[in-house]
Amino acid sequence: MKSILITGANIVNEGRISPGDVLVRDGRIAKIGDNLRGESAEIHIDARGKHLFPGVIDDQVHFREPGLTHKAEIYTEAKAGVAGGTTTYMEMPNTVPQTVTISLLEEKYKRASEVSLANYSFFFGATNDNLEEILKVNPENVCGVKVFQGSSTGNMLVDNPEVLEQIFKECKTLIAIHSENDNIIKANLEEFKAIYGEDIPVKYHPKIRSEEACYDASSRAVAMAKKYGTKLHILHISTAKELELFDNSIPLEEKRVTAEACIHHMWFSEEDYATKGNLIKWNPAVKTANDREKIFQAMLDGTIDVVATDHAPHTLEEKSLSYLKAPSGGPLIQHSLVAMLDFYHQGKISLEAIAQKMAHNVARLFQIRERGFIREGYFADLVLVDLNSPWLVSKENILSKCGWSPFEGHTFRSKVIQTIVSGHLVYDQGEFHEEKKGERITFLRNK
Repeated sequence: MKSILITGANIVNEGRISPGDVLVRDGRIAKIGDNLRGESAEIHIDARGKHLFPGVIDDQVHFREPGLTHKAEIYTEAKAGVAGGTTTYMEMPNTVPQTVTISLLEEKYKRASEVSLANYSFFFGATNDNLEEILKVNPENVCGVKVFQGSSTGNMLVDNPEVLEQIFKECKTLIAIHSENDNIIKANLEEFKAIYGEDIPVKYHPKIRSEEACYDASSRAVAMAKKYGTKLHILHISTAKELELFDNSIPLEEKRVTAEACIHHMWFSEEDYATKGNLIKWNPAVKTANDREKIFQAMLDGTIDVVATDHAPHTLEEKSLSYLKAPSGGPLIQHSLVAMLDFYHQGKISLEAIAQKMAHNVARLFQIRERGFIREGYFADLVLVDLNSPWLVSKENILSKCGWSPFEGHTFRSKVIQTIVSGHLVYDQGEFHEEKKGERITFLRNK
């Protein structure tokens, strides 16, 4: 592996922006200093005028492999990720077959080791009848167990209350949960079918997958986690009402219940269905402008702990179907960091807070071993950004296999210049160096 010397960067790390140099050797950060120009290295990156961030860690993606590779693959989506500054991802179990046995989980790890340009971990999927397998999950080398309370995932819905309680009681690792009450959603859907038949306008998606459905499921999950002391992480918060369930008065390391905000819930609102249609159909739904603003504020004040994408590609043909037939989800991983940097340009968030919410806090929350920070001795997962290099999102530069983006036609003000994954310069100004793949991340979990 080639050594790398980055000089003259504005280093964004641990609440500070400071000028400096970074030397990378043998996959790790060997030195951080004010003047390392005398150090020998095989690759020299002149970073003057640019900002060096810890690589983005995305704790919720759907890369569709195995079984749904007409939509996406581990290779294509990890490639899109590193082009956007994501150096590590945690992928979900709703594939075909679903990742609900240890053997199937290890098959995904093997595949990633062969093709993923980014570092990786995979969630283990919970069902109504695989508790025995759940208890085999090793917390030190698996990011967590994923529980679906909303039926966006075939038969992975955990709708048996006794089973759900048993999972919360006995699971020894972090539980990440998709919280929507399926019964409320079904009742809402029948009401709109009675009015519109099979031709329900997509603008009613947030009424069907409603605030009530989200709050009911999230509140029950939080209550159960508190009952058993479970380490619970609630994914993609979409309503202002849910925010009352979380606490920003204690350090993240002491929290047993944490929350995630996704890019789309902070960017879009229900007004955008008129122009974007099914392209912004997600579960849980994009809701009101007030929900969007309150979620953003909660992300800033520590009520919500991390920012992710819920990157979930579908083909444009699938998304072009009628509301009831079009699947939920969309590609976001290539544009997550630059979207947050647009918020910075709008004066809504600092660069230091972006590093905190997209790298530091994810590493803290999941207790990731030696990643998420720019520290000597840590793995070198780094992204160099030019804050003032506008570019237009078009079909020609979208790297996700599905070939479209809800950001198509938008001009981002910042650009990812280089991405280093586990010490390897994998992305360099539009060019990919694929000879080394990403690594399986591990976790330092003592509680």
